[in-house]
This record gives sequence, C-alpha cells and structure tokens, in this order.
Amino acid sequence: MRSIMLLNAKGGCGKSTLASNLASYYAAEGKKVALVDFDPQKSSLEWLAVRSADDWEILGIDGTVKELKIPRNLDVVIYDVPAGISGKDLTAMVKRAQTIIIPVLPSPIDIRAASHFIRDLLLVGKVSRKQTKIAVVANRVRENTLVFHKLEKFLKSLKIPFVATLRDTQNYIRAEERGLGIFELAPSLVAHDVEQWEPLLKWLRSKRSMPQA
Repeated sequence: MRSIMLLNAKGGCGKSTLASNLASYYAAEGKKVALVDFDPQKSSLEWLAVRSADDWEILGIDGTVKELKIPRNLDVVIYDVPAGISGKDLTAMVKRAQTIIIPVLPSPIDIRAASHFIRDLLLVGKVSRKQTKIAVVANRVRENTLVFHKLEKFLKSLKIPFVATLRDTQNYIRAEERGLGIFELAPSLVAHDVEQWEPLLKWLRSKRSMPQA
C-alpha cells in the first residue's frame, strides 16, 4: 500500500488541494484510493461529498475519529494533515507515511516557516532513519517569482528534493467546485497544469520517493 502525506506546520499552503488532486490522479489510473482527512475543517471530505457517482471512486475517511481504520485492500492512501501539528503528534503522524510532500507558498514568511518546520521534521526518528522520504512543492506560484532561490539552496544543503512548481490558476478552483481534480478537467484547459505536475508524479513513481528497505 502506497502512503503519501501532505504536511506543513503553516496553514493555507494548499495541502488539501494537493491531496485531493493526488487522490483523483491515482483514482483515474484505476487505483483503489483513500483520502484520509485529519483536519477538523474537513476540506477534503467536503470535496469528496461534491463528487458525482460517475467520477472515479475515492474512499473518504475521517481521520479525526478515535479508532481510525484504514482498509488493507487499498493501493494508495493520501493523508491530508492540518496545520500546527508538532511534537508527539507530528511523530505519530509521520509513522503513517512512506512519503511526505510539503507545499510552500511563494512568500518570505511561508518560506521561513517551511524551513523551520523542515528542520523539526528531520529530527523525527522515521525521517532521520530515511524510513520516510520528504520533498517540497512550490504552490500557487505566479510567473517570474524568484523568492524560492533561498529555499532551494537550503533544501539542496539538506539533500531534500524541490520537485515541482505549480502555478496560481483558477483551474484548481474550478475543479474543487465540482469535486474534481485537475486531471479530470478537459485536457485542453489544463494542459499546462498537468505538465507542471509531471515532475512531482515522476518523483512519486521513482524509488527516490520510497523509504529504504
């Protein structure tokens, strides 16, 4: 079972959007997919509630319940984790994931917060032992944005991949309104966005995104 977690200590960086789009991508590939929503706001579950019965099936699971059970017959589990998680809660959450994706917005405040969070994350046992792999995605980026250079340098020093840059576009809003992912919209409308996702998807398909045996 493939387990991918969207994680960042700072809110509003697009974790739920990336989680829902990843879930729809794998579902469209014919995988048995679950989207586990740990956020009390339940953004991912609300997105699922809008989906049509004719869309690719995605199992929604409320991660806030006391006795969380993940079916064993799944191919992919996507975890949408709320902001502000730290300490023992962070350690417990990381234990669930083979791969962690950290979305970061293009502002100095968000980049600094992400840098601090990544330092904390690297101290978590499972990450430090390379039993969980992490990568960063630049999210909601407008053209000609240059502020990520410092973050790239910081990540390079830690050997953490900066795998993709996703633009700021209304296409994500259009998809969310219909309970869809970017991959389920008309190809002519989202061709550029799908192209931007390919480096992330390629990394997720590679051994580099999977923990060491």
